[in-house]
Amino acid sequence: MQFKPVTHVIFDMDGLLLESESAYERILGSMTEKFGKQYTLDIKLKVLGTAEPETASIIIRECQLPISHEEFLVEYRAKMKEELKNPMLMPGAEKLVEHLSKKGVPIAVATSSSMDSYEIKTQNHRNLFKYFNHVVCASSDPEVEHGKPAPDIFLVCASRFPDKPSASKCLVLEDAPNGVKGALAAGMQAVLVPAEEVSDELRKPATLVIKSLEDFKPELFGLPPFE
Repeated sequence: MQFKPVTHVIFDMDGLLLESESAYERILGSMTEKFGKQYTLDIKLKVLGTAEPETASIIIRECQLPISHEEFLVEYRAKMKEELKNPMLMPGAEKLVEHLSKKGVPIAVATSSSMDSYEIKTQNHRNLFKYFNHVVCASSDPEVEHGKPAPDIFLVCASRFPDKPSASKCLVLEDAPNGVKGALAAGMQAVLVPAEEVSDELRKPATLVIKSLEDFKPELFGLPPFE
């Protein structure tokens, strides 16, 4: 299959660079269980990749929770501070980020997290995150009007590279189908590294699907290959 060459790479964070999805599952599972409701796979797939306010809306609606949006977010953020202090890096993340940076490929992060939760999750991985040109946090960035699956975050992220590349020159790496939708809507190619439970149907739109970042071949998109 032929892919178009790119010059810039945009990384999602949760579930792609950091193994934080299991913590989110525990947090949201405990919050819904409290009301005798279940955080099902179906709901998880709807939530995956969404900004925090959207996550709250989806779960309150789908589980019919008797709490306000604000109450949900206060509890959610308090639990995140506790549970997400030190997530592990995903396989292949460090190698790929260091490689692209060393080869002079401009890279950035486009995450649905808020800047507060980004700081909590990355506090023990500063050495890795220093390689990124910039980070866009959808839940707290005033320029990002709509979270994933809207294209806003990716267009804002591209515009903040010093040379402002066109969307077609940006490649997005994602673990969430919602993120892939947003990247494609922005006019970018999207590589999906999905969790096992993501169905074939939800994988289909991606430009390329791989099992792990360890399987990513930069040269497929005209980027410098690993030595």
